[in-house]
Amino acid sequence: MTADVQKLLDKVRIVLIRTTETGNIGSAARAMKTMGLSQLVLVDPKEFPSAKATARASGADDLLANARVVDSLPQALEGCDLVMGTSARLRDLPWPLLDPREAAEKVLQYAHQPGDIAVVFGSERSGMSNEELDHCHFQVHIPANERYSSLNLAASVQVIAYELRMTLLSADGLDIEQDEEELAGRDAMERFYEHLFQVMQGVGYYRPEQPKLLRRRMKRLFNRPMMTHAEVQIMRGFLSMIEKYLPRS
Repeated sequence: MTADVQKLLDKVRIVLIRTTETGNIGSAARAMKTMGLSQLVLVDPKEFPSAKATARASGADDLLANARVVDSLPQALEGCDLVMGTSARLRDLPWPLLDPREAAEKVLQYAHQPGDIAVVFGSERSGMSNEELDHCHFQVHIPANERYSSLNLAASVQVIAYELRMTLLSADGLDIEQDEEELAGRDAMERFYEHLFQVMQGVGYYRPEQPKLLRRRMKRLFNRPMMTHAEVQIMRGFLSMIEKYLPRS
């Protein structure tokens, strides 16, 4: 394995939300280390650090020692260009869907991007909520047995980490094509969305107190094509022109 592959693996963040079973944190760290991943971020875990997590890590203590603990998912995703949320539950409003191998191939598209890549896992009890999935570009669905599709958290991390490693190793030494323009990262897209909804509210098309379905649909619309920085700036310039014609509040 070349340094370039390891450099890509080092950009991948595994984010665990509200983990309730501390042993799962250690098992997830072990699954990560076997595949060469090193970034572990914990969002509001029930308990951490813990002796049970250390025991389950089986030698991946360094990942636990370097794990970041944050209060919210947006904090965990700061500095990420690509965010993928794992969920076994398909949604009434479908999110752009990838299987683990497709998700790994998507990581290759971000090989030359400056930011990190996050793979998010929900809590053991309820998985990822719609609100949490709103922070993601894609939903990753592991095509398990339909009659028994409940995977342990660490097992899910292992599947994703394995596919990432195998895809990156298979591309090792290949000239990965770089996009002519840099893709817009999550932070830039979030600023664009806030600007967009502000203008939509200003023209009376969007009301924050109403259900968030419109907001979710708009995010899905713009996440799907993966906009470049230049395209985001064009859209924000357009929104700024509209704002000039809105009454001052």
